[in-house]
Order: sequence, then structure tokens, then C-alpha cells
Amino acid sequence: MTSADGTPVRVGLFGLLGSGNLGNDGSLEAVLQYLGTRHPDAVVDALCGGPEAVTARFGIPATRLHWNRAEYRTASRAGAVVAKGLGKLVDVFRTAAWVRRHDVVIVPGMGVLEATLPLRPWGFPYALFLLCASGRLLGTRVALVSVGAAEIRNRPTRALVRWSARLAAYRSYRDAQSRDSMRAMGVDTARDEVYPDLAFSLPAPPAAAPSDTPGTVCVGVMDFHGGNDDRARADEIHRRYLDGTVRFVRTLVEEGRPVRLLTGDRCDATVVAAILDAVDSPLVTAAEPASLADLMKEMTAADTVVAVRYHNLICALKTGTPVLALSYAAKSDALMAGMGLGAYCHPAREVDADRLLEQFRALEKRSAELRGTLAERNLAAARRLEDQFTALTAAVFPAAAGQAHTHAPQESR
Repeated sequence: MTSADGTPVRVGLFGLLGSGNLGNDGSLEAVLQYLGTRHPDAVVDALCGGPEAVTARFGIPATRLHWNRAEYRTASRAGAVVAKGLGKLVDVFRTAAWVRRHDVVIVPGMGVLEATLPLRPWGFPYALFLLCASGRLLGTRVALVSVGAAEIRNRPTRALVRWSARLAAYRSYRDAQSRDSMRAMGVDTARDEVYPDLAFSLPAPPAAAPSDTPGTVCVGVMDFHGGNDDRARADEIHRRYLDGTVRFVRTLVEEGRPVRLLTGDRCDATVVAAILDAVDSPLVTAAEPASLADLMKEMTAADTVVAVRYHNLICALKTGTPVLALSYAAKSDALMAGMGLGAYCHPAREVDADRLLEQFRALEKRSAELRGTLAERNLAAARRLEDQFTALTAAVFPAAAGQAHTHAPQESR
């Protein structure tokens, strides 16, 4: 697709991409597949957290999201504090200059409108606000595509997220509760649609042949310390989560079940090491996935999955593997309910190994039935995402949308 003057459409991709989170990079991969199929002539680049990693893996030019390379480190010395403050000012001009070079900027999925994990307002929420404000001022359409959202209590973060959403030219959400949360925070969502997470559009590996004997259990772990509102008891939450997971894994091993530990972000390696140290058995092994495709390959070979991270859950669901969610936010509960496994959620903040084992065994008893349910739900998700990509093209790409931003609600508040 080309612009009105015949030049290729310039598309920017924005987010904490290439920073070690497999879910974020999976969302990027899904949008790149969409662009390659529907807009093969588009000129694509990224403004992201890990530009070197994005360029190496996906072959597109990429620019660092923040001028200050230490943006996400705690600033304790005076020089570091000054650098952070200066970086906020420099990023205003850097972001605007980058946005100006594009016809469309896409924020591919991710939980960019939530704070379900620890988050400071002047980090990513500020960067997202700069993006959306620059887009509105400079006439570049910014699209928030199948994003996650949750109602935020922290006032500065809430304000930045609310205004980012209001200023975007296009919004869609990965579940209904995300849309409801934005409405509760004062955003007009009347024209916003709900579609599945973008990762459901990625190809899944072939299913493994069924076995008559109990097989591998994949356990997706997370360096989990609670969310933004749990900072005062973060250590207690982490200890309870880790102790419960260790007890669960140890019981499976005692029953002769092989356990495969999986991560979703590079920071999860510390939890893998702690479990391997606590459960010294050749039945417990750890994978080193580098993509959602790697995760799906591991899960396809498993009988059952137990996981915390949202995109670990999606990978299991996408492969049709029965999964039990250690849920830390409403998004996990909504995902599981939408795929027909709403009964198989367990609170990540209050892991009870005995109850977890009961739920796990109940899940395995219904394995064949649930695999059939997941096959049907995956087909429906794929169809909905095709609808999403059609709507996205019509709303924000110049040849389809013309010069009017017809999708964007006119916010006056």
C-alpha cells in the first residue's frame, strides 16, 4: 500500500520490544506478519527498548526508546537523577521527531494500559503519552492494537495512561475487561472493539501424538513479586509463590512425572535456578526459549501446562494443551474463561500447593474434552484476528482511511 503521493507507507512500531520479554516480541512478530501479508510495500522500523535485539531478530531498523540508557535502573546518585530528568526532556523531542517520519505508528498488543506489575509513571507510561501526543499534534495515526488495560489507582500513572488512550487514533483491546477498565477511567470506548491477543495469530507447531502414559508437565515460572499495589509485601508474595511452586514440582517428581521449567522473560531465570536447587532430580529440566514459537514447541510435547505469565498461558492455549493458570491479574482470568478453562485458575499471590494439585488432577481428568474445546476456540480466535487486521487497515492506513481520522472518538474532557 502507498500514500496518496505514491510513496510507500511509513509504519513505526513502538513498545518495550527486544527487551527480553517473549510475549512483547511475539506481539511484534504477529504485527510484522500482518504487515508482510497486507502491506508488503510498507517501510517499517521501530522505537523500542532493545533495538539491537529487534534488528537482529526481525531485520528492521530500530531506535532506542529512551535517550537515557539507565532509564529503568533506580537512580540513587545525583548524577543519575539529573540524567533521568534530562532524559525526560530530550525524549520529548526525540519521540516527536521519530513520530513525524511516519504515516502510521502501531503499538502491537502488550499490557500498555495497565499496571498489574510494578510500574513507575515516568517510565513507559510517560513514553506512551509522548508517542500519542506527538501523533495527535503531528497528524500521524497512532494505533493501540489488541492492548491490555486495567484500572489504575496511582494518580500520575492513571492520568498518563488515560490521556494516551484518548489521543490515539485507533484502540482495540484483548479482552472486554480491558475496555471496561478504560471506560471506568474516563475514556470514551463506544467505538472500540475487543479482539483476541495478537499472539493467537501466530502459527502453532503440529500437535504431538497422544500417549497412554502420563507425560511431561510444563511449569511456566515468573519472577513474581506482586503488582504496583503490592510493593509493601512484595518479598512475602514472592516467597509464598516460590514455596508453593517448589512443593508442587516436588510432588510431581515424587509421582514420577517429568517436569519442564519454562520462562517468559530473562528475569525469570532466578526462579528456575531456585526450583532446580530445591528439587534435585533428573526429572526436572529447564528450557531456554527465545520466542513464543519455542514455548509452543515445548508445550506441544507436554501433557499439561501450569503457568503464570500471560503469554505462557496463550502459548499453551494456542497449542491446545490443557493449562492451569497461576493468575496474578484479571487478564489471566478473562483469558482462561474465554477459552473455556475458567475453572482452572489459582491465585499467584496465595499459592496453596495442596489445592493446586487438586485443580491440576481435575484438569488432567478432562484433558481430552478440553483439547476439543481449545481447538474450537482457537479457530474462532483466528477468525476474529483476521477481522481485526481488516479493521486496522481501514482505520489508519492512508489509502484506506483517507485524511480523516474516522475511528478516533473526539475527546473533549
